[in-house]
Amino acid sequence: MIDKATVQKIKDTADIVEVVSDYVHLTRRGANYIGLCPFHNERTPSFSVNKSRNFCYCFSCHKGGSPVNFVMEKEGISYHDALLHLAKKYGIKVEERELSDEEREAQSRREGMFIANEWAMNHFEKNLTETQDGRDIGLQYLYGRGVTQEAVRQFHLGYALDRGSAFLEAATKKGFNTEVLKALGLVGTSQQGRDYDRFRGRVIFPILNSSGKVVAFGGRDLKGGPAKYINSPESDLYKKSNELYGMYQARSAIVKEDKCYLVEGYLDVIGMWQSGMKNVVASSGTALTDGQIALIHRFTKNVTLIYDGDAAGIKASLRGIDMLLSHQLDVNVLLLPDGDDPDSFARKHTPEEFREYVSEHETDIIRFKTKVLMDDVNDNPQKRVEAIRSVVSSLACIPDKVKRDVYIQECSRLLGVSEESVGSATATARAAIVEQLKKQRTIREINRDIPDNGGSPSYTASVAPGSAYPAQASPAPNQGTPSTQPVSPANTPQAHRPATRIQFREQSPLRPMEWKVLQYCIRYGFLDFCQDDNTGAILTVVEYVADELAADSTGFSVGEYADTFRMLTDLLPHFKEELGIFREKLQSEKNDRRQDGYRIIGEKQLSVSEIQREEQKLEENLDNWEDEQVLEFSRAYPSKELASHENGVVRHLTTEAITEPHQLSHIYSRERPVEKEEDKLISLLPTAIYVWKNGILDIQLKDLMSKFREISGKGILEEEQQIQMKIAELMSERSELAKNIGDRILCPGSTARRQQSYRI
Repeated sequence: MIDKATVQKIKDTADIVEVVSDYVHLTRRGANYIGLCPFHNERTPSFSVNKSRNFCYCFSCHKGGSPVNFVMEKEGISYHDALLHLAKKYGIKVEERELSDEEREAQSRREGMFIANEWAMNHFEKNLTETQDGRDIGLQYLYGRGVTQEAVRQFHLGYALDRGSAFLEAATKKGFNTEVLKALGLVGTSQQGRDYDRFRGRVIFPILNSSGKVVAFGGRDLKGGPAKYINSPESDLYKKSNELYGMYQARSAIVKEDKCYLVEGYLDVIGMWQSGMKNVVASSGTALTDGQIALIHRFTKNVTLIYDGDAAGIKASLRGIDMLLSHQLDVNVLLLPDGDDPDSFARKHTPEEFREYVSEHETDIIRFKTKVLMDDVNDNPQKRVEAIRSVVSSLACIPDKVKRDVYIQECSRLLGVSEESVGSATATARAAIVEQLKKQRTIREINRDIPDNGGSPSYTASVAPGSAYPAQASPAPNQGTPSTQPVSPANTPQAHRPATRIQFREQSPLRPMEWKVLQYCIRYGFLDFCQDDNTGAILTVVEYVADELAADSTGFSVGEYADTFRMLTDLLPHFKEELGIFREKLQSEKNDRRQDGYRIIGEKQLSVSEIQREEQKLEENLDNWEDEQVLEFSRAYPSKELASHENGVVRHLTTEAITEPHQLSHIYSRERPVEKEEDKLISLLPTAIYVWKNGILDIQLKDLMSKFREISGKGILEEEQQIQMKIAELMSERSELAKNIGDRILCPGSTARRQQSYRI
């Protein structure tokens, strides 16, 4: 583990312009830089790099972030590996924090397994090219399949000698633990208890993860044995459902082409790679899994499945369709001529011919499935119904409603069924899928809550005694908005406030309101905002928002928003400490500038009065310069910290929050000057909070009105009166809220709880 001080040093040192320049040609435009996006193909630059904020953003594909996030996206590596990448670039020595005994043991075991796999790969490579058996058997087989020397090197192909325990003896001689070799599946144990080489007499295909580390091996039999291929078993390094063969070699090409070809076998990948189609990976003959699809989606959303053109290939092409569509991928399928697989077809054709065949014959997966199923109907009504239902089930897996509606129109035409019928059936199937997802999420939430808090609800927002902001326990990032979220009031002095308890739907109407407030907090969170009339203390934007939420015993209902806001409040003490250090440095530089200024004034031929005016002007300029430096430091601090946070959701939210509209348009900014959002924050922020709180009250009012309509006329007078009283109380609360917020917006000098606005 990298210690916190080193992580902070890496974040502070890494310059986004320098990092991006390793991949993109940048052009200066005003305060920013622009260039062609490295994450997708484009002709007009839409990729913007903001040096002062130290982040980048593509306005087309919406990828970007801090230097750490950029390296993660571009290289397809983890947060930890991205930090190591930047540390190496800037020559920063990485200090690892002291690990616990359990962590040290686990890390040691994992590193030992990686080292053993790396050594095994090199051993098999040497066997292939430097031993007689390797050249005569393994290499001749590969040459016979059309594999070139370049492909042998790039894919690190090897050969395991057919000599009982030759590999085990060599590994033991190098000091590798036999138990580790067994865990990796390189060594097996016979029924008689004798250890032996599992891959003996086979051509070896190393399986590398997306970072280039060896996690497993595949072995191809050359002797006609019962098992044509054997693969490494799952281990601490290798989860078959999360890996794709060839991903390390293909990732850059996938990003560049914004497309991934998916085949079945090792040699299919190598054959297409040799033909110039380098953006190809293989599922190694297994059914696609969620983990493999998510791995592809890290690099592109466009996937083409390539299969043989025979009956088995057509049947295989229909597997995993629903799963691919549910991941919001754009999926095509390509059937090759009968008798050809991707490897043989690639060897028969030039790269240009292969690409031409792809462009002419690849078909959208929904159209393809519809056509295949309808061709198999043969005027059988029952088969026709089954085919339509199968197509509908695939349509229901498409999350995007617009895309789903377009496909419904197309499939209606192909199936010969009314669009209304297809749409209705799809809506029913989609509702069932959504309901199932809700149940799964609820189960995950219940399981997550039980171990840590004794079963107390994880979505309760309350104000801890003496705290300045709601102490919320919210769902982990990426879990989405909870289907229900009770919000409990605290025992605050505002006893007249009605108890707040809201049941939010999956898509809470409060989400956009909460996002607007959180956006202001990320952009301007540590700028001075106003003065508290009770204490006289200057409140920052984040402190003001926290105080407002505490006053009404509420908080962010969206889990990831609550987590991000809490991180901002936790950062405040660190910010104030670093701001003090920064001010000391400014004073030193300010004194140097002052001395230079007085020296220049002294060299001029000026009268006493002119000297006094020059000195006064110098001091004003120095004060303004100091204010600007402090302002910029305060403005950039929240986004600088959160845009490089190890939590991916937080990085994404921060990037979206600090991305400026019209950032690319220098014409817009020149011809249509817009008042800065920051200058209007004294009215914008209270208004946003008011709209949010008013939204909460609206939900409560709608719920009460609905209950009142249900019992109205049933003769339950006492319950009707109670609901009417609650409605009146909420209406009064809303009026009071509007008045208080209005006072703060329109009359910052009034006797409201916070009296005066403060220069931002």
